[in-house]
Amino acid sequence: MSAGTNDRAAIGGILAVSAAAFGFLVWLIYFKTPAGSSISAYDALPAVNAILNGLSACCLTAGYLAIRAKRRRVHMTLMIAAFVFSALFLVSYIAYHNVHGDTKFLGEGAIRPVYFSILISHIGVTVFALPMIFTTFFFAYRLRFDAHRRLARITLPLWLYVSVTGVAIYFLLKAHS
Repeated sequence: MSAGTNDRAAIGGILAVSAAAFGFLVWLIYFKTPAGSSISAYDALPAVNAILNGLSACCLTAGYLAIRAKRRRVHMTLMIAAFVFSALFLVSYIAYHNVHGDTKFLGEGAIRPVYFSILISHIGVTVFALPMIFTTFFFAYRLRFDAHRRLARITLPLWLYVSVTGVAIYFLLKAHS
Protein backbone atom coordinates (compact mmCIF):
# COMPACT_ATOMS: atom_id res chain seq x y z
CA MET A 1 0.00 0.00 0.00
CA SER A 2 1.42 3.41 -0.95
CA ALA A 3 1.90 6.35 1.41
CA GLY A 4 -0.82 8.27 -0.43
CA THR A 5 -3.27 5.41 0.08
CA ASN A 6 -2.33 5.21 3.77
CA ASP A 7 -2.79 8.98 4.08
CA ARG A 8 -6.21 8.83 2.45
CA ALA A 9 -7.29 6.00 4.74
CA ALA A 10 -6.05 7.86 7.82
CA ILE A 11 -7.75 11.09 6.76
CA GLY A 12 -10.95 9.17 6.03
CA GLY A 13 -10.76 7.76 9.56
CA ILE A 14 -10.15 11.24 10.96
CA LEU A 15 -13.22 12.55 9.12
CA ALA A 16 -15.36 9.65 10.37
CA VAL A 17 -14.26 10.10 13.99
CA SER A 18 -14.77 13.87 13.76
CA ALA A 19 -18.27 13.45 12.33
CA ALA A 20 -19.15 10.93 15.02
CA ALA A 21 -17.82 13.26 17.74
CA PHE A 22 -19.80 16.20 16.41
CA GLY A 23 -22.95 14.07 16.10
CA PHE A 24 -22.49 12.88 19.67
CA LEU A 25 -22.14 16.47 20.93
CA VAL A 26 -25.30 17.59 19.09
CA TRP A 27 -27.20 14.66 20.61
CA LEU A 28 -25.76 15.30 24.08
CA ILE A 29 -26.56 19.01 24.14
CA TYR A 30 -29.84 19.20 22.25
CA PHE A 31 -31.56 15.82 22.44
CA LYS A 32 -30.41 13.87 25.52
CA THR A 33 -32.28 14.40 28.75
CA PRO A 34 -29.79 15.92 31.21
CA ALA A 35 -28.70 13.51 33.95
CA GLY A 36 -29.04 16.21 36.61
CA SER A 37 -26.86 16.36 39.67
CA SER A 38 -26.75 18.10 43.00
CA ILE A 39 -22.95 18.01 42.95
CA SER A 40 -21.86 21.65 42.96
CA ALA A 41 -18.49 20.78 41.35
CA TYR A 42 -20.30 20.60 38.02
CA ASP A 43 -21.20 24.27 38.42
CA ALA A 44 -17.52 25.18 38.16
CA LEU A 45 -17.02 23.36 34.84
CA PRO A 46 -17.99 26.29 32.56
CA ALA A 47 -15.24 28.38 34.19
CA VAL A 48 -12.83 25.44 33.89
CA ASN A 49 -13.79 25.15 30.21
CA ALA A 50 -13.08 28.84 29.63
CA ILE A 51 -9.69 28.49 31.35
CA LEU A 52 -8.81 25.45 29.25
CA ASN A 53 -9.84 27.27 26.06
CA GLY A 54 -7.76 30.28 27.12
CA LEU A 55 -4.74 28.09 27.85
CA SER A 56 -5.14 26.42 24.46
CA ALA A 57 -5.25 29.85 22.76
CA CYS A 58 -2.11 30.93 24.63
CA CYS A 59 -0.26 27.75 23.62
CA LEU A 60 -1.38 28.13 20.01
CA THR A 61 -0.12 31.70 19.89
CA ALA A 62 3.18 30.85 21.60
CA GLY A 63 3.56 27.78 19.34
CA TYR A 64 3.11 29.93 16.27
CA LEU A 65 5.71 32.39 17.53
CA ALA A 66 8.08 29.51 18.32
CA ILE A 67 7.90 28.04 14.82
CA ARG A 68 8.39 31.50 13.29
CA ALA A 69 11.57 31.70 15.41
CA LYS A 70 12.56 28.24 14.09
CA ARG A 71 12.29 26.69 17.56
CA ARG A 72 10.74 23.39 16.41
CA ARG A 73 10.95 21.55 19.74
CA VAL A 74 9.30 24.42 21.59
CA HIS A 75 6.67 24.63 18.83
CA MET A 76 5.96 20.92 19.07
CA THR A 77 5.67 21.02 22.87
CA LEU A 78 3.33 24.00 22.78
CA MET A 79 1.11 22.52 20.08
CA ILE A 80 0.83 19.25 21.99
CA ALA A 81 -0.04 21.28 25.10
CA ALA A 82 -2.73 23.15 23.12
CA PHE A 83 -4.10 19.78 22.00
CA VAL A 84 -4.10 18.45 25.58
CA PHE A 85 -5.89 21.57 26.86
CA SER A 86 -8.46 21.22 24.07
CA ALA A 87 -8.94 17.52 24.85
CA LEU A 88 -9.37 18.27 28.56
CA PHE A 89 -11.85 20.98 27.59
CA LEU A 90 -13.83 18.42 25.60
CA VAL A 91 -13.95 15.97 28.52
CA SER A 92 -15.08 18.73 30.88
CA TYR A 93 -17.59 20.04 28.33
CA ILE A 94 -19.11 16.57 27.91
CA ALA A 95 -19.32 16.06 31.69
CA TYR A 96 -21.04 19.42 32.17
CA HIS A 97 -23.54 19.00 29.33
CA ASN A 98 -24.30 15.43 30.36
CA VAL A 99 -25.53 16.82 33.67
CA HIS A 100 -26.96 20.19 32.63
CA GLY A 101 -27.90 19.86 28.95
CA ASP A 102 -28.22 23.00 26.86
CA THR A 103 -27.32 26.33 28.47
CA LYS A 104 -29.89 29.01 27.71
CA PHE A 105 -28.73 32.52 26.86
CA LEU A 106 -30.85 34.97 28.86
CA GLY A 107 -29.50 38.22 27.43
CA GLU A 108 -31.97 40.55 25.74
CA GLY A 109 -31.71 43.35 23.24
CA ALA A 110 -28.72 44.02 20.99
CA ILE A 111 -26.49 41.49 22.77
CA ARG A 112 -28.67 38.55 21.63
CA PRO A 113 -27.71 38.66 17.94
CA VAL A 114 -24.09 39.30 18.92
CA TYR A 115 -24.08 36.23 21.19
CA PHE A 116 -25.79 33.98 18.66
CA SER A 117 -23.53 35.17 15.84
CA ILE A 118 -20.51 34.23 17.92
CA LEU A 119 -22.06 30.92 19.01
CA ILE A 120 -23.15 29.86 15.52
CA SER A 121 -19.81 30.79 13.97
CA HIS A 122 -18.02 29.01 16.85
CA ILE A 123 -19.99 25.81 16.20
CA GLY A 124 -19.56 26.06 12.42
CA VAL A 125 -15.82 26.64 12.62
CA THR A 126 -15.48 23.77 15.12
CA VAL A 127 -16.99 21.36 12.59
CA PHE A 128 -14.14 22.13 10.20
CA ALA A 129 -11.38 22.73 12.76
CA LEU A 130 -11.61 19.34 14.49
CA PRO A 131 -10.68 17.14 11.51
CA MET A 132 -8.15 19.75 10.36
CA ILE A 133 -6.42 19.67 13.76
CA PHE A 134 -6.17 15.88 13.66
CA THR A 135 -4.96 15.93 10.05
CA THR A 136 -2.37 18.63 10.78
CA PHE A 137 -1.04 16.53 13.67
CA PHE A 138 -1.10 13.44 11.43
CA PHE A 139 1.07 15.13 8.82
CA ALA A 140 3.55 16.25 11.49
CA TYR A 141 3.63 12.73 12.95
CA ARG A 142 4.30 11.28 9.49
CA LEU A 143 7.08 13.87 9.00
CA ARG A 144 5.19 15.30 6.03
CA PHE A 145 6.15 18.84 6.95
CA ASP A 146 5.22 20.43 3.61
CA ALA A 147 1.64 19.15 3.94
CA HIS A 148 1.68 19.95 7.67
CA ARG A 149 2.75 23.54 6.99
CA ARG A 150 0.19 24.10 4.22
CA LEU A 151 -2.68 22.80 6.35
CA ALA A 152 -1.45 24.48 9.56
CA ARG A 153 -1.77 27.88 7.88
CA ILE A 154 -5.52 27.27 7.74
CA THR A 155 -5.88 25.16 10.89
CA LEU A 156 -4.18 27.59 13.28
CA PRO A 157 -6.52 30.55 12.78
CA LEU A 158 -9.57 28.27 12.92
CA TRP A 159 -8.40 26.54 16.11
CA LEU A 160 -7.48 29.89 17.64
CA TYR A 161 -10.91 31.28 16.70
CA VAL A 162 -12.66 28.32 18.35
CA SER A 163 -10.58 28.71 21.52
CA VAL A 164 -11.07 32.48 21.80
CA THR A 165 -14.78 32.43 20.98
CA GLY A 166 -15.22 29.64 23.53
CA VAL A 167 -13.94 32.05 26.18
CA ALA A 168 -16.14 34.86 24.82
CA ILE A 169 -19.21 32.60 24.94
CA TYR A 170 -18.49 31.77 28.58
CA PHE A 171 -18.24 35.45 29.54
CA LEU A 172 -21.36 36.37 27.59
CA LEU A 173 -23.32 33.57 29.26
CA LYS A 174 -21.94 34.53 32.67
CA ALA A 175 -22.79 38.22 32.19
CA HIS A 176 -26.35 37.44 31.08
CA SER A 177 -27.40 34.61 33.40
